[in-house]
Amino acid sequence: MTPPPIETAAVDSFETTLEGGTSQIGLFLILILLTIGGIYVAGELTSDLSDVRASSVWPFILLGFALLIALGFEFVNGFHDTANAVATVIYTHSMPPHLAVAWSGMWNFIGVMLASGAVAFGIVALLPVELILQVSAGAGFAMVFALLIAAILWNLGTWHLGLPSSSSHALIGSVIGVGITNQLMAAGGTNTSGVDWTQALNVGKSLLLSPLIGFSAAAFLLLIAMKAVPVEKLYKPPRGKTPPPLWIRGLLILTCTGVSFAHGSNDGQKGMGLIMLILIGTVPTVYALNRTVDISYTPAFVEASSKSEAVFQRYSKATTTPADPRQIVAEYLRTHEVRPDTLPALRALSGIVRTQIASYATVAQIPTEQTSNVRNDMYLLGESLRWMDKTREPAFARADRDILLHYKSMLDSATKYIPVWVKAAVAIALGLGTMIGWKRIVVTVGEKIGKTHLSYGQGASAELVAMTTIGAADLFGLPVSTTQVLSSGVAGTMAANRSGLQWQTVRHLALAWVLTLPASIVLAGSLFWVFRHFA
Repeated sequence: MTPPPIETAAVDSFETTLEGGTSQIGLFLILILLTIGGIYVAGELTSDLSDVRASSVWPFILLGFALLIALGFEFVNGFHDTANAVATVIYTHSMPPHLAVAWSGMWNFIGVMLASGAVAFGIVALLPVELILQVSAGAGFAMVFALLIAAILWNLGTWHLGLPSSSSHALIGSVIGVGITNQLMAAGGTNTSGVDWTQALNVGKSLLLSPLIGFSAAAFLLLIAMKAVPVEKLYKPPRGKTPPPLWIRGLLILTCTGVSFAHGSNDGQKGMGLIMLILIGTVPTVYALNRTVDISYTPAFVEASSKSEAVFQRYSKATTTPADPRQIVAEYLRTHEVRPDTLPALRALSGIVRTQIASYATVAQIPTEQTSNVRNDMYLLGESLRWMDKTREPAFARADRDILLHYKSMLDSATKYIPVWVKAAVAIALGLGTMIGWKRIVVTVGEKIGKTHLSYGQGASAELVAMTTIGAADLFGLPVSTTQVLSSGVAGTMAANRSGLQWQTVRHLALAWVLTLPASIVLAGSLFWVFRHFA
């Protein structure tokens, strides 16, 4: 079934709709909510920093600047990526433009607040281990600033051109660029100074395959729908400003809601992980360890640590305790090779951490001067266990593997955490970006991918596939591109019903898809090299 070509009157009418403004009441409510959120974030941050004693104001200035850049990335992400979620409901007249944008912004906010954090620390795991352990040093700050500024610059450039490029691609490319440059600048170029290529490969697969999944799945879903639900008006472009039938409208709003929520829960986490690195780097005494864990954490951690040390002992081939277990564990993370002294070193380092934790009733009581070292030791242990679980080397028995995984979860709960106010700040930035800069990307998705307006069935198919794909990726802790999944889904539906594609736009989208990674790699790597000479 081939929809008729777009009528000029319909296009003009719709352009007029896009130009409509937000009601004064709606704008007032948005400003009230943003003000409340801003006051909450500022109050929580001030409370956290109230006990910090610094010899100068420079750390606080640096913290404020870094947070603004990180939130700026999420703001740009909001008006660059989230606009994809509302394009279908706007172009099918299921919701008025500004109501759709506000609705999407709200569900992005909810998605961010309910995010697990798995994607956030999946991004962080790509970074060189030595930079994470030394995040409070000059190299750590150079890393954070370089990758954030590079991603923002690329996103702004593609947004200006109206191209729905991927913020995820830009950020991942920036991370890789920093890692490669750091390795080239390191003495001897050790593995730990560069990118975790195994993790990068997993992330790369999800980013590269998701558009193909979006295209094929959306096309297949539309073809199935055309056979199963042969309602002609479902597959025709909207006429004028008349909204679709109620059940179709409800379906389109539901899928828009799902995509918005999934985008918030996935993309919103990318900024969270980087903000935590900023906080740990600038004020490690406050944020290096999760000081909000309750009093039951200490005895549970001591028990988990003791059981894990027993496992390490059973599988150890060496009988002596290493003199410097930290160095041996770090070497394992460099090479991913289990040597005879690796497990004894893990047992010894675990014992050191267990003794430190057991010395205090709660994590909050650990002296501030010890928090950075304790965190680094716990991070080394957690990352080592993550690699051993991934590689299945050594071949632990199932019961022993479960003990170690539980121990890893206890380590992660103290080192890989996200305060509520950080989620709130990211959610505000993402939602605000959604409601400000949506129009350019919406026009591209709605008008310039296919030769006809989106039909109701096309919009629902593309949104449903995007919602499912992004939600599944979130469960597995993998970052995917909302932009690439949804725009490829729209293209798939246009191909499925033979309405035709605007190949110039498709070529531009493909070019942005191909160039984003190498461009952001070069840009971030160059910025990191420059910043390292001033750090």
